[in-house]
Amino acid sequence: MNKTFDYIIVGAGSAGCVLANRLTASGEHSVLLLEAGGSDRNILIQMPTALSYPMASKTYNWGYNSEPEPSVDNRQITCPRGKGLGGTSSINGMVYVRGHACDFDEWEAHGATGWSYADCLPYFKRAETWQNGENDYRGGTGPLGVSGGNNMQSNPLYKVFIDAGVEAGYPRTGDYNGHCQEGFGPMHMTVRGGVRESTSRAYLRPVMKRSNLTVLPKTLVDKIVFEGKRAVGVAVRRKGRDITFSATKEVILSAGSIASPMILQRSGIGPGTVLKAAGVEPLHTLPGVGQNLQDHLEIYFQFHCKQPVSLNKKLGLFSKFLIGARWFFFKTGLGATNHFEACAFIRSEAGLKSPDIQYHFLPAAMRYDGTASFDGHGFQVHVGPNKPKSRGHIAITSADPVADPNILFNYLQHEEDIAAWRRCIRLTREIMAQPAMDAYRGNEIQPGLGVSSDEEIDTWVRANVESAYHPCGTCRMGRGDDAKAVVDTECSVIGLEDLRVVDASMFPTVPNGNINAATIMVAEKMADVILGAAKLPRQNVPIWIAPNWASKQRENAPMQSN
Repeated sequence: MNKTFDYIIVGAGSAGCVLANRLTASGEHSVLLLEAGGSDRNILIQMPTALSYPMASKTYNWGYNSEPEPSVDNRQITCPRGKGLGGTSSINGMVYVRGHACDFDEWEAHGATGWSYADCLPYFKRAETWQNGENDYRGGTGPLGVSGGNNMQSNPLYKVFIDAGVEAGYPRTGDYNGHCQEGFGPMHMTVRGGVRESTSRAYLRPVMKRSNLTVLPKTLVDKIVFEGKRAVGVAVRRKGRDITFSATKEVILSAGSIASPMILQRSGIGPGTVLKAAGVEPLHTLPGVGQNLQDHLEIYFQFHCKQPVSLNKKLGLFSKFLIGARWFFFKTGLGATNHFEACAFIRSEAGLKSPDIQYHFLPAAMRYDGTASFDGHGFQVHVGPNKPKSRGHIAITSADPVADPNILFNYLQHEEDIAAWRRCIRLTREIMAQPAMDAYRGNEIQPGLGVSSDEEIDTWVRANVESAYHPCGTCRMGRGDDAKAVVDTECSVIGLEDLRVVDASMFPTVPNGNINAATIMVAEKMADVILGAAKLPRQNVPIWIAPNWASKQRENAPMQSN
């Protein structure tokens, strides 16, 4: 086996697969892609409706858990991360949300110069083939297929939810990834031809036979090898053997927001107190490694449905068999969607320039394992504030690469996060009470109308809130003089040579939306930087901002409220 390569990429996930494709395209560079997990060739990964199965599998999910979280009743919150080709893009909910333009301008304001929306948009477009073709905002020829699933044709509840939002005074948006994020409209997904479009399928599989690309699954990276302050390779465990691979140009960490800081810390890079406690010899003190951990929280608003139109009638074994058979032979029907086909983004109060609350609407009342929450018909909306101020951390507990880390999100530690949840619950209840829902909306199952005061809301949220599985920020990008920054604006680890971190851990702040799309964009953008290619020209396009955002929470008063 060849043990020397130009580039070594650690992690074949949402970023790593993109980099493997782009760095090998010219044929000039040899690339080694290392992945701790195995193959993604499993029907339950490929079938969109089966999304709960790979996430529940120890084969495809690292299955991390947080420490007891003080402000959510000391519960340990699960933190799924993908293990296998495609990484988390092979086990996630396939929701495609780029984030609001203001999110990337916020990155630049936090020191990530060159990462404004105008800088990032061309790379979102380069990555994408949007089902409706290319325009000023969407890509038409990229590797990643993005669709609207069944385009809301399979269930009337999708339209009802959108109509209710408009009746409540919010905009209707035709493309939240385009000119106007704010409002209610159809949701997009990384599904192409009825099959999950992971980065493995989109970027890696088509180029696996390139002679200058070597992919090694089931290879656990222990640490980075250095000569002085220069990264020259990685030490790995593969098939019971310890092996060292050498990189003549760069080592690139794309192992994700949990594993990338762990690898840095095991390599002696991080806060001195963390390294000392884990028994790791310090190489380079960087206080920010593993800090700045952010995540989205969500709850399920659940209702009985007065008409027999929900997907609850499709949760029996025979119905699942028919859905699976149709998908297997034709890649169509309910098997070809994640069922999140309607969504919304709203501002929770006046004074916010862009949305901070996100809705995923599901025409069924079910648990995440795909089982019904109660007998009969129902529906639910997943909702949560998306711009939290609370920050957590990740720290290794030993030098052993198979030891679980200490993860503490510190959810709801900031008073503003608690206030945001109160607004979120009340605004959601108002939306669901609109006339458009009258023919379908039965009793509110949860939270339940008994949860209404500030104290009742706070108590219920602490007991029921769950992660939306969007951890990021643990190797934050910033200026070189920023003591808590880990990487510079080219994703190079500050103070070291030939080492980059390219994944969601470099996010300065979490975007208003699911993070897979932004992670892919980051890798696309960094591929040009790594190769020394000319950056795509900035693209300044108009973005809709509510005209009266400073003084009004929404533009129009509700038509009617029950």
